[in-house]
Amino acid sequence: MTTPLIGLTAAEVAERQARGRINRQVSESNRTYGEILRENLFTFINGVFAFISVILIFLGRPGDVVAIVVVVFLNAIISIIQEIRAKRQLDAISLLSRPRVKVLRDRQQVIIDPAEVVEGDILLLAPGDQIVADGRVVGDGQIQVDESLLTGESDLIPKQAGDRLYSGSFCVRGAAAYVAEQVGEESTAHQLTAAAKTHHHKLTPLQQEINLIIRVILALAVFLWLLVLFSLLVRLTTLQMSVQTAAVVAGLVPVGLYLTITLTYALGALRISRANVLVQQVNAIESLSGVDILCLDKTGTLTANALELHSWYPLSEPKEQTAATLGKFAASVSSPNRTIVALAAAFAGTPQPIRLEIPFSSGYKWSAVAWHDSETFILGAPDVLFKSDDLPPEVVELLQRGRQQGLRVLLFARSASDPTWDERQETPLLPSGLEPLAVIWVGDRLRPQCREVLARFQQAGIQVKIISGDHPETVVALGKQVGLDGGAIAISGAELAAMDDPSFDQMAEKATVFGRITPEQKAKLVTRLRALGHQVAMIGDGVNDVLSLKQANVGIAMESGSAITRNVADIVLLADSFAALPEAFREGQRIYNGIQDVSKLFLVRVFSFSLLCLVTVMTGRAFPLLIKHNSLLTLWGVGLPTLAVAFWAVPGPRPHRSLIRSLLHFVIPATLSLALLAIFMYLGVLARELTPLVELLQGQFDPTLVKDREVLSELGHSVAIARTALVTSLMLASLCLVLFLKPPHPVWVGGAPLVGNWRYGAVVVILLAGFVIISTSPPLRSVAELEPLSWSLWALIVLIVLFWVILLRSFWRHRLLDRFLGVNLS
Repeated sequence: MTTPLIGLTAAEVAERQARGRINRQVSESNRTYGEILRENLFTFINGVFAFISVILIFLGRPGDVVAIVVVVFLNAIISIIQEIRAKRQLDAISLLSRPRVKVLRDRQQVIIDPAEVVEGDILLLAPGDQIVADGRVVGDGQIQVDESLLTGESDLIPKQAGDRLYSGSFCVRGAAAYVAEQVGEESTAHQLTAAAKTHHHKLTPLQQEINLIIRVILALAVFLWLLVLFSLLVRLTTLQMSVQTAAVVAGLVPVGLYLTITLTYALGALRISRANVLVQQVNAIESLSGVDILCLDKTGTLTANALELHSWYPLSEPKEQTAATLGKFAASVSSPNRTIVALAAAFAGTPQPIRLEIPFSSGYKWSAVAWHDSETFILGAPDVLFKSDDLPPEVVELLQRGRQQGLRVLLFARSASDPTWDERQETPLLPSGLEPLAVIWVGDRLRPQCREVLARFQQAGIQVKIISGDHPETVVALGKQVGLDGGAIAISGAELAAMDDPSFDQMAEKATVFGRITPEQKAKLVTRLRALGHQVAMIGDGVNDVLSLKQANVGIAMESGSAITRNVADIVLLADSFAALPEAFREGQRIYNGIQDVSKLFLVRVFSFSLLCLVTVMTGRAFPLLIKHNSLLTLWGVGLPTLAVAFWAVPGPRPHRSLIRSLLHFVIPATLSLALLAIFMYLGVLARELTPLVELLQGQFDPTLVKDREVLSELGHSVAIARTALVTSLMLASLCLVLFLKPPHPVWVGGAPLVGNWRYGAVVVILLAGFVIISTSPPLRSVAELEPLSWSLWALIVLIVLFWVILLRSFWRHRLLDRFLGVNLS
């Protein structure tokens, strides 16, 4: 006689709680608000800007420091808001999906939160209940458990008294009790996810190259500062001239580039959220555009943890009669499993009072139902119900065809007698005289549009690999259903375990299907593929996918998966919206193309100004642009245009070469020609305006060396006119570069392919009109420290810029830089 289960007493529960033997929810690994703040504030880029701010304070430019601080905090706030929004949305999903558990305490059933479970608690399980702590089945109950979130295998595992249960699995059918033995950090779910506790902020390859570019610019700025200091020490320049030049050099570090990139990421996350995609890392969508290998878990990712009727064939009775019997059979089962649910959805039927029922078990692989005054109807595995010799050849052929397609093949049969029981084995025995009624093919229910989605990825040149805990043959059959090559290489985890590292790497690249794979092997596959130079995205839903999600360049989780999987993923597909992936991929391409174009304009500005600064400082002259001039050119000629470029960016194939190499074709010719234009314009207008030629040749523009007040006034006015002419020519040239970058007409094609979007031209016209207003309005001109220019000088500037445009376009069209370097940069 079985001892009744009574559960813990209140005193025992209190004692265990005092000792800390409680089921803390370790799966709640989402980042804290403090971690989000630290990751977005203490970055390399912010460190660079802090260094620049110290320099500016030393140079007496607190106003510029305020501008940098505003940009830095605006960038951080945008990222922080996006990531906190994602955290709160995930927390809400976890709260809604958080299970309640039923425990026995003092002989009474109590429903509590999983976190209140203590070691030694007796928990009760029914179909659909989650197992929240490791333990053993106790009592007389028998259940079938789905451990796919832990192992990746979709088969149901039977459990009875003494069998182990693991947290993270689910009871699918039956009822039983189990005692909690390992809770909290000692549970299996915690052991599998321990590596997921620490969140690592991943930089995309594009971000790494942007950081490299900023490092180079910072090194260039330091070099120029040292050059300014040397010029001051040897008295080539005065203190006032050196401070002015050093302040301009500080403005070369592209603060606006950082802001534009952050805005582009935030805009991408907002756009893709409309397609039910939650972005946890603001850079994840951009990173997705560079992926060349897409790894997928099978169960719960490609499939929806459900079965559906594929097809069926009646054997001995009319189709309508057999369908009605199947419908009544499926509707009458008291504890339906996934197969019965699929049949109930396919065949209409009304439940009938039953006189006999034998539930399905993976131990004997069949189930039986009999109604009052009816025969017994049986559904089960064909090889269990019949020997091959007992079936007609056409039925055997049907069974074999289903197996070759990777489908679950069942036989529906009847018998005039009832099943009997083997008392020693405590298992049912099939009745005699079974008559086959129908062959039934049941398959995994695929996610909506997954075939079309994977086809689009393959057409884009992205390799698709399915990694699963199921048998390789099962996974291969599923792969055929979703459009993978029927001749794809399949390999098992056991075969991989026997390989050395070089063989493992080779198979990781060549194979398409990986079956019977452990969580550790999944993570190793992703790690090795990345080490071999691939950009890897991993899609999963279970605890067994956590390690591989963290190792991937982009981790993607399904909303219906485990909480820990959602928390560690970079992207979460809300409502399991598998069809949103191509849109996310296109958005990533849009972001990448936008940032690449933005970087070109910023780099042309930085390097051309650096060359101009280098020439003037080495010749002992002050940098010809004032701080306000530099700010105006940065905002009007680069900052505002790049916002339009990023906002209107379009998806397109990502170049296989690095960002830096793809920039050279545009940046080098534009930089060199713009620097020459600036030097020619400044010196030319200065020579035209200055009367004392000797002063020009000697380059002595230090007011302290000029004693005559009239000469001083004339000299200062001439320098101001030259500066204004320089600002005007640089502004016109910068706006023309926008048209070269996004050519609205074939006339502008040279540095980039034809876009045909006249919105960029409209932006240029608006900005040009705004600059003309600033130049002709005395109050605005005074604020910008510009001088009025004569119409003849305006005309001369326009003609020179037009000549520069024609020269630069010819340089690009004839590939002069490519020929000089001996490489193809375009």
